[in-house]
Amino acid sequence: MHQDQKFLNIHFDEFKNLPHGITLLGMYGVGKTLLSSSLHKSANWFHYSADYRIGTRYLAEHILDNIKFKIMRMRDPFVASLLRSDSIYINHNIAVNNLQPVSTFLGMFGDESMGGLDKETFLSRQALYRRAEVESMKEVGHFIEKSWEIYNCENFINDASGSLCEICDIENSNDPVITALRNSSLILYIEPDKTYEQEIKIRAQKFPKPLFYNSEFILPYLNEKPDNGKGVDPIKFVQSLFPNLVEFRRPQYKSIADKYGFTVKVKDLFKFNTPHETTPSAELFLRLIYEAAVNAAKTSKKAAINFNNYIKICIDRQNSRK
Repeated sequence: MHQDQKFLNIHFDEFKNLPHGITLLGMYGVGKTLLSSSLHKSANWFHYSADYRIGTRYLAEHILDNIKFKIMRMRDPFVASLLRSDSIYINHNIAVNNLQPVSTFLGMFGDESMGGLDKETFLSRQALYRRAEVESMKEVGHFIEKSWEIYNCENFINDASGSLCEICDIENSNDPVITALRNSSLILYIEPDKTYEQEIKIRAQKFPKPLFYNSEFILPYLNEKPDNGKGVDPIKFVQSLFPNLVEFRRPQYKSIADKYGFTVKVKDLFKFNTPHETTPSAELFLRLIYEAAVNAAKTSKKAAINFNNYIKICIDRQNSRK
């Protein structure tokens, strides 16, 4: 046993009664939101949705400006007059289970006549989203305490975006996003097997949506396209990117989990063929985390340090709430 494992003797019954903060890491479609919503409804965990926070706090004005811009371009003098005179009020209806205004603003690169964005606008919105996602992750510690003080939620789950791996410098342990998450939560990678990963790819082909892309990934695909997106079908463009995006992100997720967190298999979290059929109870979820952390810490000094760090955070949190 590593010297750093002084907390590893904590019994599961003690572990499950700590005030937890868990950050979920994984690809879009792996079940992060499903699991978070289930824990919120069944066990009063606070569900922190990164995209909800991004849309309601950091991109709210941009989203509304875009909606107004689209309305004004319809050139309806009646509606335009009402808008100009502040006679009508427009607002989005972003909710944890309705993030379409965020996706609509983010948009897809492609021909404007097909609903696409030109290259400059697309990259500008990508940059806005990146900054917003960084800030939303830096706020996790604050919201953990806020969820306790206001809503009396003992446990907290951070439903992070699939692009979390692309907004931080994985090799830098002092990266502000990684530091903020490690100082307040346990980072848990939900790892799909090959079969489930293929299901995610198929689902994304059927229901493509706007996503954030790291510049290292997206720029090579954009360089060969016209600046105005002319002739590029935005839906087909996104569909062509997604399988490669999965390959691009997979090693990054794994690296974050190995360096700063832990891994659970999607098949252990969701017992049937797809995550839509069942979700684990809060106790089972915590047991899976506990077993993954303890087992990893037995063979990895880094994992032992990560687990000890997390236990200390939880104990300090527990003491501060007494």
